[in-house]
Amino acid sequence: MNIGDPDRVLTASARVLEIQTKLHRWAKDGPARRFDDLFNLVADPAFLIVAWDRVRNNKGARTAGVDGFSAYYVEQVRGVGAFLADLREQVRSMTFRPLPVRERMIPKANGKRRALGIPTVRDRVVQAALKLVLEPIFEADFLPCSYGFRPNRRAQDAIAEIHFLASRSYEWVLEGDIEACFDRIDHVALMARVRERIGDKRVLALVKAFLKAGILTQDSGLKASDTGTPQGGILSPLLANIALSVLDEHVVQNGGAMLTVTDRARRKRHGLPNYRIVRYADDFVVMIDGTRDDAERIREQLADVLAPMGLRLSPEKTTVCHIDEGFEFLGWRIQRHLRRGQSERRFVYTYPSKKSVASVTSKVRDITRQTQNQPLGNVIAQLNALLRGWSMYFRHGASSRTFSYVGSFAWNRLVRWITRKHPRTGWRRMRRMFFPDWQITDGERTLFNPETIKIVRYRYRGADIPTPWEPRMA
Repeated sequence: MNIGDPDRVLTASARVLEIQTKLHRWAKDGPARRFDDLFNLVADPAFLIVAWDRVRNNKGARTAGVDGFSAYYVEQVRGVGAFLADLREQVRSMTFRPLPVRERMIPKANGKRRALGIPTVRDRVVQAALKLVLEPIFEADFLPCSYGFRPNRRAQDAIAEIHFLASRSYEWVLEGDIEACFDRIDHVALMARVRERIGDKRVLALVKAFLKAGILTQDSGLKASDTGTPQGGILSPLLANIALSVLDEHVVQNGGAMLTVTDRARRKRHGLPNYRIVRYADDFVVMIDGTRDDAERIREQLADVLAPMGLRLSPEKTTVCHIDEGFEFLGWRIQRHLRRGQSERRFVYTYPSKKSVASVTSKVRDITRQTQNQPLGNVIAQLNALLRGWSMYFRHGASSRTFSYVGSFAWNRLVRWITRKHPRTGWRRMRRMFFPDWQITDGERTLFNPETIKIVRYRYRGADIPTPWEPRMA
């Protein structure tokens, strides 16, 4: 199996896309259809080639699992062709057995740490092949209100929908927080939802094998994985979306989301609230066109919906608020208030949250605390990557003042770093050398200024977001 030729990868990708398109169309045309013959696709050479290509080009390709082998080792020592041929034979003969994931604790934004499970390269490739087969089928069932870890969807779509709803009478907000979602999903309940679409017992056995593979902890102890789907696995986000889609279905079916504007107005006249959910993976908010009591009522309902999946809402972090009070979601602060200079009409605004600003400034501090025994260009490159990525994420909100603050903060921190690096250089000479026209540069690189990013309102796409397997809607 020679995949060194890029044309081979393109040919395999075209074949995979063609099959995925058929699977997605069949799943859409038959909402009750169960797919009984998918196992051969998982072991198909084209699917394995595309799966390897995605694993190899992932930023975690250099990380090894419990077997100590990285994607680089496979590519440079063993050979990709031999590796995939052996893996295909194991899958086809049903002798493939996933190895435990390697646990690593990584810091969270709130200062706590969460567990990340790192599968072996061979397991990642098979998981990627499984995802290529299963994703087009389940995407036919997922509702438009879910945005996390789905093709052609992003966090900005979720924020745009919240802004759209909050501007149209959905004024009460339930902020949902699920306790240790990825660690506690009940395997029996999850597999029951997978079986609603998948009838191939060999595929089901493979999915279950990954769920039960176990965890090798940092102190080299082997821990059983009786619940949950470890974060870090390629298949885990899809499985989590399958489990959490129970939330979407409940709110959409019972909250009037599928009704017309006239029908929703009729519900309101009869004292019934209208609910809309916006979910990004395990983070979600429910927008309520009603009262605070209605928001409290839906919180109790969702707790009951999650219980069979082995999940529960955090009593402390699941809160109800009014849009005028504001709330934070996916790094944004969303709040309605008067426009500056006006005293009558209120508008909904989205800003970078204080936590997001604190996070980026903390990273700027870390970069500019580094030793001065390195070129200025290296420090500028690190800061530019950080500032450019952060600014591009927040460029769709009312962020100009925040960009100005963050840009000034980074500029001052870097000036202090240069001053420490050149303690005997006078200010005038230092200014001529490193920041002519007040822009810090080493002659090749210039410190990025977030204020240069143009603020553009993100277009709300609603349900008009096509999958990769269907034509784009007009």
